[in-house]
Amino acid sequence: MSYEDAEQLALDGLAPRRRRSRASRHSKAESKPIVRVVLDIQAAHLGQTFDYLIDEKDSAQAQPGAMVRVRFGGQRVNGIIWERTDSSDVAAASLRYVERVFVGGVRVSESLRRDIAAIAEAYGGTRANILRLAIPPRVAKVEKEQRLVAPFHRAGGIVQRLGQPAGSAFERLAGSYDAGIRDLRSALHGTAFASFIVDPLPGMRRAASALAWMAAESLMAGHAAVVVLPDARETDAMMRELEALGLRRFAGNGSQTGGWTGDVAVLTAALPPADRYRAWLAIATGAVQCVIGTRAAMYAPVEGPALFAVMDDAAYQQADGMVPYAQARGVMRLRARLHGGVFVALANARSPLSQWEIDCGKGGRYGGVDASSAVSGPSRAIRPLPSVLKDACPWVRWLNRDELVRLADPSIGARVPHTAVNNIRQALQSGPVLFSIPADGVAEALSCANPKCLRQARCARCTGPLQRVRGSNAPRCRWCGFAALNWTCPNCHGERLRVVHVGATGTAEELRGLFRGVPVVLSSPSQPHGPIETIDNRPVIVIATPGAEPHVRVKSDDEGDAQGEYASVAILDAWNSLYKPGLDARVDTLATWMRVASMCAPRTRGGQVLLIGETYPAIAQSLMVWDSSILAERELQERCSTGMPPAVSVACVWGRDDAVRTALEHIGVIGGDMELCPAPQGSRHGFDQGAISMSPSGTGNAGDGNGMDETAVSFGEQWPGLLGPVPIAQPRTLNARELEATADRVKAVVRVPYARREELARRLKHEVARHVASREFGELRFQLDPKDLI
Repeated sequence: MSYEDAEQLALDGLAPRRRRSRASRHSKAESKPIVRVVLDIQAAHLGQTFDYLIDEKDSAQAQPGAMVRVRFGGQRVNGIIWERTDSSDVAAASLRYVERVFVGGVRVSESLRRDIAAIAEAYGGTRANILRLAIPPRVAKVEKEQRLVAPFHRAGGIVQRLGQPAGSAFERLAGSYDAGIRDLRSALHGTAFASFIVDPLPGMRRAASALAWMAAESLMAGHAAVVVLPDARETDAMMRELEALGLRRFAGNGSQTGGWTGDVAVLTAALPPADRYRAWLAIATGAVQCVIGTRAAMYAPVEGPALFAVMDDAAYQQADGMVPYAQARGVMRLRARLHGGVFVALANARSPLSQWEIDCGKGGRYGGVDASSAVSGPSRAIRPLPSVLKDACPWVRWLNRDELVRLADPSIGARVPHTAVNNIRQALQSGPVLFSIPADGVAEALSCANPKCLRQARCARCTGPLQRVRGSNAPRCRWCGFAALNWTCPNCHGERLRVVHVGATGTAEELRGLFRGVPVVLSSPSQPHGPIETIDNRPVIVIATPGAEPHVRVKSDDEGDAQGEYASVAILDAWNSLYKPGLDARVDTLATWMRVASMCAPRTRGGQVLLIGETYPAIAQSLMVWDSSILAERELQERCSTGMPPAVSVACVWGRDDAVRTALEHIGVIGGDMELCPAPQGSRHGFDQGAISMSPSGTGNAGDGNGMDETAVSFGEQWPGLLGPVPIAQPRTLNARELEATADRVKAVVRVPYARREELARRLKHEVARHVASREFGELRFQLDPKDLI
């Protein structure tokens, strides 16, 4: 054997592999061979599209919106084709081919891609961030069902089925609301963008019934409808109202082929993956045009002019907990504007942002400046008629100290005064009574026991709230854990403390002594069996925490189990609202109380609500006359005088101290063009103290006005653009104890006028991308339009 014929010996399995050239395996597509792909990678600095080559054999399936699998770095990742083009700025030798195109199933339409890009830009995220939330995980079994049995069938005859029920529903609403309801109906049949703020009538099913009519009216006009609800209970109530109008839930039809039919699809994060993906495909293909659900429904792939409605827009459930922390209200309004549809925000307690949009008027300006942004703008209010509202409301009594003195009640200072006990005993003769208490927790907050003071007990070391921890003799600080020995009130120098939060168990023991022989039911997440869903319509005392109130079940021969109402509702520990933190604390309190009061019978049937304890007068007045605009206007005027949202656009930036400060310098908040925030100029309703003239430093002088008189408020020319940074608690991670010693985690609030909101989002997004790409040490995150600033 010659030297040239010799071969290198190798063990089995270790022989060198022969590599084939890429060109031998692929043939470039003839038309538009370049695809730009958004990869499923959540890193901020990788949020742009990446160019790949498409093979001729995949050219027909590789259309914009299709899901593909490509090689990125050393791994294979999924992505969505965003567009196809003829050329690329990347060198031809560096381009790789798409490895796989998924046939059938996922198709992100052009309008949904446009919506996703707009949402990502509005909240400072990447398109991949929104795609992760908008597109459910792919389930191959569902795609196989679609190819084999074609399970989705368009529901025919919706206009004929909905004609009479929707017409009857509109006649009822037209007789209960002002002329705005007719304008809403015209907008639902049109193709121009319109925005409405609806204050629903009180009652268990009034809000869901109004939203159901809006969805039915939109379907009759040939348009889609998307309704976002705060929780699963409201979703179920909405589905029942839609079924009462003649619509059917999207579900299996029971056939052997596994077909699915229906008019209304439910999208929630709690659905099984197969059911959620199946519903998403049905919406994307146009087989189902009505979508309801929790926050996950705000990305429903509907086309054309549609209804985009949200219930309880200020609820904490409407804020996404994942980057870029989009808010359902802003997403729905943005999509409605892009689609030329109708946006509706419906809530018992009107949010300050809704009040701001109503005050903006048709010009979209407030205080001489543009008050519109990508996620907010002018809206029209729809209010119930005063005569109808009066009959639908229960009788609300505020039993505070002054009222009890006027009634000569000898039990002033008691948690349940004698006046309330007598009224509740009378109500128990006709049905159940609901006692609403604050959230039931393990720890209990404390306040000064002096009835003339009632200041919240705070730590002398860090001013954090004190709480009584079970198993500990001395109260401790909730923030720093410091034991408050020999505590004295800095206001009245009292030494006694009282419990602010009384748990459900302690309340039950107290009420059993007041109402002997009456059954007591506890409904709370902290109870062993959790919340109770329904109770029978009989004399019983129900003690429930917010969100856990049972519904009253009424036996009916015609309709089975119908929904009843409470004979009376008592709201205990109202003065707990004085100590709640958060920017929307008062709005959230009013929303909770109005929702609870809606479960009570109207005054025409003897229903009454007892608000027991001290609280803010604006909250009590709004509840008693059932007009949430009173509190909303008060909140708005206070925020306009102090530079809080919605008077300005804000963003919270948090993370490691040095990373946050560097980011604030780079975006221009420290020593840059965003260091000062211009304030709107104009006049507003005065405060209780009268006219207040605000200077840039934030000081002011109070006049002698009283109540809600029309008095001018002059705003300063500009506010500081930066608030903070201030230290915040460390995240609950495995290394939290190690990070606690450094105490280097801070949060800052950035304020800009509405005209610069999008610019702020772009700067923050770029700064976070730079921070991640350069691998700088420490956490750095941000959120636009946060619900709470702390």
